Amino acid sequence: MQRREFLWSSAALAAGVMWPARRATAAFTPSPDNGWRLFEVTHRVEVLQPEGTTRVWLPLPSVQEEGWIRTMGNLWQGNALTARLLRNPEYGAEMLYAEWAPGEKPVLEVTSRFATRDRAIDLERAARPAPLSRADRQLYTKATRMLPTDGIVRDTAREITRGARTDEAKAHAIYQWVVDNTFRNPKTRGCGLGDIRFMLESRDLSGKCADLNALYVGLARAAGLPARDVYGIRVADSRFGYKSLGKSGDISRAQHCRAEVWLGRHGWVPVDPADVRKVVLEESPGNLALDDPKVTDVRRRLFGSWEMNWLAYNTAHDLPLPGSRDVTVPFLMYPQGETAAGMLDSLDASAFTYRITSKEITASV
Repeated sequence: MQRREFLWSSAALAAGVMWPARRATAAFTPSPDNGWRLFEVTHRVEVLQPEGTTRVWLPLPSVQEEGWIRTMGNLWQGNALTARLLRNPEYGAEMLYAEWAPGEKPVLEVTSRFATRDRAIDLERAARPAPLSRADRQLYTKATRMLPTDGIVRDTAREITRGARTDEAKAHAIYQWVVDNTFRNPKTRGCGLGDIRFMLESRDLSGKCADLNALYVGLARAAGLPARDVYGIRVADSRFGYKSLGKSGDISRAQHCRAEVWLGRHGWVPVDPADVRKVVLEESPGNLALDDPKVTDVRRRLFGSWEMNWLAYNTAHDLPLPGSRDVTVPFLMYPQGETAAGMLDSLDASAFTYRITSKEITASV
């Protein structure tokens, strides 16, 4: 087994990472005051039916924000002929690329370490952030294949934001509209595709996080607001008792996409209308009303707050897979694989099996 190391960084620890005391909290109240937490996430991948040259791409933590997530390096091991860290120049999305010669039985394992802290924006107080750069404004307002900003998307955004005078009022109106008009469909494969034009034209506003939060992002961009999906995975149970909003241990099916919108007074603001709809569907006893206290609590907080029991991978859309046969994926949140027979189905364990596990590191440093 080959083994390579991208050395753990001590930057987050030197900056004063602390671990929160465990406590029961009745209300859903994400706050930076809850403290920093340190996690390790391990991806283990096997290709069960290799054919010809086999290639695999694994998402790595590549969102680095000093206030709420700090990446600390990766370790990998396996029998790959070659493995290297790649970084997409447009979005900064990082991935581990590995390749096997014909006849090999591919096995790859990568462990990533990172620290997180809850986010909570005080929307009553202006933070006066530095202006968004022209390049970032162009990147996060542009249309993509799954996020068009013309036609029915533009018309819907205009209708939702009619009468809204500020960017904050527009962003909040879109958030409330998505919560009110969508629903989580448990039959959707994976996290969905995020094809928002189809959703609006078909009037089928159902799906999972990559659909519902993409709808928010596309409508925000069509209204002139910089917005982006943030693709990641849940890594721990919710400290607030919401079973639907956390996962620990085996997190192989815990991928979760969130969203951010740029507001002039606050900078990047976290939002997550999809998780409001997840609470509606999944919290006991199920199919809750929108005025149920469990729903109203998270609805109020998930415009401006995130509980950071979650790892952010990247914000990339329409991402080319380097080394593939001209393959571009809508987003990189699942392991991806390719053999001579074509791309592997990331949700089909009969040919492409992977296990993702998480653990919280609580030992003093």
